[in-house]
Amino acid sequence: MRCAGRSQQRIRQVQADSQREATDEGRRVASKRACFLCLSMPRKPYSQPSDQFPKDLKTPVASNASILDRYIPGQSAVHTADARIKLVITLSFIAALSSFPPGSWGGLAIMGCLVWAAALLSGVGPLRVLRRSFIALPFAAVAVPSMFSRPGDELFALPLGFATLTATDDGLLFVVSILLKSWMSVTAAALLTATTPFTEIIHALRALRVPSVLVAIFTFMYRYLFVLVEEAQRLLRARSARSAASGTRAGGPMTWRAKVAGGMAGSLFIRTFDRSERVYMAMLARGFDGEIRLPSTRRLDAGAYLQGAAGVAVAAITAVAVRFT
Repeated sequence: MRCAGRSQQRIRQVQADSQREATDEGRRVASKRACFLCLSMPRKPYSQPSDQFPKDLKTPVASNASILDRYIPGQSAVHTADARIKLVITLSFIAALSSFPPGSWGGLAIMGCLVWAAALLSGVGPLRVLRRSFIALPFAAVAVPSMFSRPGDELFALPLGFATLTATDDGLLFVVSILLKSWMSVTAAALLTATTPFTEIIHALRALRVPSVLVAIFTFMYRYLFVLVEEAQRLLRARSARSAASGTRAGGPMTWRAKVAGGMAGSLFIRTFDRSERVYMAMLARGFDGEIRLPSTRRLDAGAYLQGAAGVAVAAITAVAVRFT
């Protein structure tokens, strides 16, 4: 019995020594491999300043919020006004502008003074609002062909070889009026988004009995716009990492770059479509029935009703005065 106990103790000691030697040998091998990898890796990229990397690789994804979100925090009277009142006044302003006949310069001057007075009162800055409002000009340019299609006195002729386009004074008056009304309408909308968070705009739309389907579309469009931009930025960073940035010799000719851009657009569309399907299935699994539940909004006080009534009255009176004078 004593000999058997000693034998078992000796076997356990030999096994422990074997495991210890194997562990030590594995550590030495791993250490040698790590040293070899450290010595074989190039040192230059790690000592390179960060300013020398492409901008696409350095741009943080979180910066999308500051680029896409149009809200500018503030404590002005325009900022603190209720979102429902601001939305009603903005819609009334745009509707009044739309009712102006061509050549209503007095009414356009009054409405322009009102919207820019609100921009100055908000503290957002007239230059910032002006830059944001210029986005409407390219879309309003579709009215330029009306200059050559409306009857009136001839101003000038534009020969094109196969035809001659004749511009008229009534056509020019119509185009200028459309451009000014579109620009002022977008200015009012830009001021609304600059002084009101998007979530409050969604609550205002729901409180004004806008169909829940439209509210859901607006909400998902705003939410997943950030996701779409992040996905596009990942594709651009991958292209930059493969030396496809413009201005360098690597990456092939311009036709090859155009082909790569087309492939990126197709890949982005496929990824977006697949993600939308996954998100929709996840929402259905969580009981989504087509309506987004929003928290209840606070009741409007007498001052808010007075502000809304005054804004709507000013827009309506201006529209009626311009229309019938």
